[in-house]
Amino acid sequence: MGDPRFHRKKYETPKHPWEADRIKEEWELQKKYGLKNKREIWKAKSILRNFRSQARSLQAKLRYGDPQAEKQQKALFAKLTKLGILEEGNATLDAILSLTVEDILRRRLQTIVYLKGLARTPKQARQFIVHGHIAINGRRVTIPGYLVRREEEEGIEYYEHSPLADELHPMRPQVVEKVEQEEGGE
Repeated sequence: MGDPRFHRKKYETPKHPWEADRIKEEWELQKKYGLKNKREIWKAKSILRNFRSQARSLQAKLRYGDPQAEKQQKALFAKLTKLGILEEGNATLDAILSLTVEDILRRRLQTIVYLKGLARTPKQARQFIVHGHIAINGRRVTIPGYLVRREEEEGIEYYEHSPLADELHPMRPQVVEKVEQEEGGE
């Protein structure tokens, strides 16, 4: 069982440490999503592996007509749609089995902050989060790997007491607004 005071690893390392294709793929993911190290990729792979193993076992249980498997399947679909990994209408076990690591990495707070335009680069998004400049629904979150739920996505903003909350702060990305010209004068 282990000592409850000590954290356990939430990931598995690769079986073979020196595979050139895997190293290159991980390096590209690390660069694209602005990750600190490959451990974050391994965590995402472990999360994906757990979802996929649940889907495989549910497929087997459903073949034999297990009544509890229906409830477990609905719970798994609800969890994945709540996290925003699956679309609401696309909830099938085959959709879960076809998920990739990038589907998990896209739901990280760091990626969503960058995509919303609150930071210029993914690395800057990570820095803003770690330094406490980002909040979800008014609560400061300092974990870049936090998986953002679908309903929380709209509440991501600068923390109200952060210096970045000021629109004139020099490190804050400038929002370019399009000025619409009126064709007919009133």
